[in-house]
Amino acid sequence: MASTDFKEEVNCSICLNVYTDPVTLRCGHNFCRGCIAHELDTQEGDGGYTCPKCGKRFHERPTVQIIDLCNSADCSFSAPSEYQAPSTFCTYCIHAPVPAVKSCLLCEALLCEDHLKVHSKSSEHVLSDPNTSLENRKCSTHKKILEYYCSKDCVCICVSCIAFGEHRGHVVEPLNMAFQKKTERLRYFLEKLTSKKKRAEKKVRNLQKRRADVQEKASGMTKRVAVLFRDIREQLDLLEKRVLNEIASWEQQVNLSVSELIRQLEMKKDELSRKMRNIEELCDMTDPVSVLQGREFFKEDLCDPHDVEDEARERDYKKIYEADDLDEGLITVTLHAGLADIMTGVKRGIYVSESLDILLDLNTAGNYVTISGDLKTLSWSEVNQYRPETPERFQYCQVISSRCFSSGRHYWEVETSESGDWMIGVCYPSIDKKGVQSYIGNNNKSWGLCKFNNEYSVIHASEVSQIPYCVSCQSFRIYLDYEAGQLSFYELQGPIRHLHTFTASFTEPLYAVFYVWGDWVRIQS
Repeated sequence: MASTDFKEEVNCSICLNVYTDPVTLRCGHNFCRGCIAHELDTQEGDGGYTCPKCGKRFHERPTVQIIDLCNSADCSFSAPSEYQAPSTFCTYCIHAPVPAVKSCLLCEALLCEDHLKVHSKSSEHVLSDPNTSLENRKCSTHKKILEYYCSKDCVCICVSCIAFGEHRGHVVEPLNMAFQKKTERLRYFLEKLTSKKKRAEKKVRNLQKRRADVQEKASGMTKRVAVLFRDIREQLDLLEKRVLNEIASWEQQVNLSVSELIRQLEMKKDELSRKMRNIEELCDMTDPVSVLQGREFFKEDLCDPHDVEDEARERDYKKIYEADDLDEGLITVTLHAGLADIMTGVKRGIYVSESLDILLDLNTAGNYVTISGDLKTLSWSEVNQYRPETPERFQYCQVISSRCFSSGRHYWEVETSESGDWMIGVCYPSIDKKGVQSYIGNNNKSWGLCKFNNEYSVIHASEVSQIPYCVSCQSFRIYLDYEAGQLSFYELQGPIRHLHTFTASFTEPLYAVFYVWGDWVRIQS
């Protein structure tokens, strides 16, 4: 706006260019000498003259006065693109420009500090910032000061709008009052938005921390698993070498025995061949004297071929086939023992306890369930068992384990029937034994996985969350990490699938707890 006003001061309103030989009329408007002369010439004979800018009429041709606007014109070329408007000065300080501090909307005057002190304090004289545009504070229809606010149309109006304008009969209130209400409402919304922003920022921080924790835990677990598999591969390599060495040792031992026996048999075969040739030569002779006289010479060749050495070689031959075969049983035992040692190291490396041998506590069983003799199976019964009333006994079809967990990592596996309803999980020993609040998950002292009407869910403190996908198996693993405060449920059919993990700060020992209705639940050994 300041730049536009500046251009209007140095530009002729007729040719719209910078003034050339500028002159002014008595009304105060400036033009180029040639432009205004030509404009006045065209008005000759019309009975008067008018200013092209404001329309002020003159009965006689107005005289023009030469003015000096060179400095302003030069400024138009040298001024920066963003022109800074001069300070607003007091209307009443005519001897020297004094900066204004307020403007009176009624008087349409700018006031300095001194004139503000003596200005009327009447409510009609509305004071505002000196840079406030007066046009924006006046009614566009009646040109009066905007003093009221129409709540119906949500606009600022003047007195005339209320008296005989289009807002007559509407609910109105003074601007200051409406301003105060609007400001209070804006502050209220600002507080709400600030509170929401803080909550969002807190959630972002929590999520960032959660992401960092997840990354740290995943990184740690990745390193542990990598080290574990490296150790497994090293141990498998050692086990493979040990077993293969045993096989190679057996092979080498047998080959040595076989090679020695073959060598002896080859020598025996050569000796026999030599004797056979000598005998064949005797048989080919026709002279009886020669054959008979050569008898002493061939006496050794004509001895019995079956001797002590043949018997020894025969024993060695049978031994190779019968006694020195590979002991596959020994190899199998070696493999099993080695693999068992590796698995023990794996479990130790990931800190997983052996599957627990959980037994049911008959003293806590409700009267409409039966417990198997091995204390492993809980079955629903239509017949009241009339067990002795004790503080530990559940009113409904529930039972807890005889052992508890107050530290460490443990897991146990449970098999359920295809029909009927059931709940499995853990609970504190202080859980209620009577009333609906004693059911697993209907309190803040138990956590459970439930099946009701063929729908699966998890429950704690009466808050139920549905399992988001179909569960189609009857075998489940319950994994407890007491120090970490985590209780997880897994589906065991096919690939093991995670169902849900509860996170809590456990404050009491935990017992395995079971509920059944209509069929049975069994703890797997």
